[in-house]
Amino acid sequence: MFIAMNRFRIAAGREAEFIEVWRTRDSRLAEVPGFQRFNLLQGPGDGQATVFISHSTWDSAAAFEAWTRSEAFRAAHAGAGQNRDLYLGPLQFEGFEAVL
Repeated sequence: MFIAMNRFRIAAGREAEFIEVWRTRDSRLAEVPGFQRFNLLQGPGDGQATVFISHSTWDSAAAFEAWTRSEAFRAAHAGAGQNRDLYLGPLQFEGFEAVL
């Protein structure tokens, strides 16, 4: 199993907008081979930003990497730049292989 996580710092007061972007996007993940599950996690805020994590679970790192090269990935991320003002800095990717 492989877990892919992206960490976002979202401008304070813009959390609901960020959640709505994710709620209404056409991720196309359900049709991707090897995809298992997705969660959007909201963490703590510090008055300037709130941390969010996109968390997806895959059969393998190879399945995740194949998705990142797919047409489904390009389509799901086509409008990503439209909401740039929600983000305080770039996202941070972390990938993990399950070992137990």
